[in-house]
Amino acid sequence: MDLEQKSIERLELASKMSLKYYGKPLLLAYSGGKDSDVMLEMAIRSGIPFEVQNSHTTADAPETVRHIRKKFRELELKGIKCTINKPVYQGKRISMWTLIPIMVFPPTRTSRYCCRVLKESAGDGRMISTGVRWDESTQRSARGKMEIIGSTKKSKIILTNDNDTQRRFFEKCELRAKSVCNPIIEWTNTDIWEFIRSEKIETNPLYECGFDRVGCIGCPLSGKQRYFHFQKYPKYKNLYIRAFDRMIQERLRRGLETQWKTGKEVYAWWMNEDINQITISDYLKEVE
Repeated sequence: MDLEQKSIERLELASKMSLKYYGKPLLLAYSGGKDSDVMLEMAIRSGIPFEVQNSHTTADAPETVRHIRKKFRELELKGIKCTINKPVYQGKRISMWTLIPIMVFPPTRTSRYCCRVLKESAGDGRMISTGVRWDESTQRSARGKMEIIGSTKKSKIILTNDNDTQRRFFEKCELRAKSVCNPIIEWTNTDIWEFIRSEKIETNPLYECGFDRVGCIGCPLSGKQRYFHFQKYPKYKNLYIRAFDRMIQERLRRGLETQWKTGKEVYAWWMNEDINQITISDYLKEVE
């Protein structure tokens, strides 16, 4: 069975589960990246009912925001419900720039609280579909084609195969938490781009500008490409520095030690990712 057919079958199964257990159509988590565009195309070809939701991180590039809005207008003309989810933390609207002072530490590769708050909280109590792929990162290699996400890591169930036994398992589950379908999880980068080119799928224009990924500007997962990000978007660099300034003031207000005096110092440390200077375990003790 080819990749496209496998993906469509997973989406069809997820759609049936969504309607049966949640009473709502499958919800596609759309980021504006190439993987989301391929997942969306698979859902359209499957013929299933679905809705689309984007989690507005507040740190997305302008081109990404425009691409999402354009795609949503096209989908809405087809009668597909599209929603842009604005992030909320502790009952209040939040942004990347207000979240950093609250967490009193910059987001890093190993402390990605920004993803948890700004992106991953959306879709609770729903069956969702994502563009997650094993080829994207080693961390994602632990994820299966179907997941049930409970309130704790221990209550997370991952199903890695598509056999009848596991399909029956879902039939026996009383699903209340967020459940996730990853229909294109084994697609490689080559598979993704070959499909995009052969089917003439319009993608985020940032890929034509040298971007490998189109997530948040300055995301630690982008590695050295962050220097390119901030060269292209200097206003975002200034937003981070000002947020780091407020972060330092908040640390002092809480009586926490800090090795930094200015936001620029935090920025220099953050870009070098020299997290041995302050260990993540020490940070977690501070904010518990």
